[in-house]
Amino acid sequence: MTELPLVCIDVQRAGPSTGMPTKTEQADLHMAMYGRHGESPLVVLAAATPADCFSMAFEAVRLAITYMTPVIMLSDSFLSSSAEPWRVVAPDELPDLRSIERPARQEFAPYRRDPVTLARPWVVPGTPGREHRIGGLEKADVTGSVSYDGDNHQRMVELRAQKIEGISRDIPAAQVEGASEGDLLVIGWGSTYGAIAAAVDETVRAGRHVGHLHLRYLNPFPANVGSILSKYARVLVPENNRGQLRSMLRDRFLVDAVGLSKVEGRPFRIREIEEGIETMLGGQT
Repeated sequence: MTELPLVCIDVQRAGPSTGMPTKTEQADLHMAMYGRHGESPLVVLAAATPADCFSMAFEAVRLAITYMTPVIMLSDSFLSSSAEPWRVVAPDELPDLRSIERPARQEFAPYRRDPVTLARPWVVPGTPGREHRIGGLEKADVTGSVSYDGDNHQRMVELRAQKIEGISRDIPAAQVEGASEGDLLVIGWGSTYGAIAAAVDETVRAGRHVGHLHLRYLNPFPANVGSILSKYARVLVPENNRGQLRSMLRDRFLVDAVGLSKVEGRPFRIREIEEGIETMLGGQT
């Protein structure tokens, strides 16, 4: 409702509650997507490797500031306890994320949105001439006054949704590893990357037409995900949960995705992914 930038990093482990706190899981995706009161979408990202945690955290800050929205970045216990070589990035190599240009004082209104991003202004508290009311009650479009008008509420809910959906224009297109089209697409997110990549690579070496799509942007999805899905006969989604990304893909793209679920507190082994691929391909040559 306030439309302010906030980054939350969720390092998932086997739940619910304190569950198995030293074990890994990917069971917070639906919480990140839907765990709020009312229609209030936000950005959801996921790191795929230990080094990727830095770049995706930086991306989370960029999107939060640019679009004036909370962002949840998902990691997990497996990533947090893993390591890989990584060159520390020098500060001057990073984009400047300091405050974007502000409107002139006479044009200021707390919900006057940027025409491209639909973000509202971000004002340092106490700035002369820009004092305004903020809080959890619905605000009138542009003026920011408290509003109980149903038509205004509909417009504000739709604007907030359009703002998040529009971020798909500002994120990289999804990239497929392995076969660019064919019999099977294996889709993963988060720390399943290594096991899926290795399993798909072995399958491709054996002459199978299998691709691997790993999603780092979970809300919104990259704009080309639908077109990628249409190029494969089957879709397999390995997850350390009971099928949360699978259900999102089926809902959004009406694809008959099949889940490969594991909630043992342990990451997937390469062989487990290979067996899932073999089952989906049904012994085809």
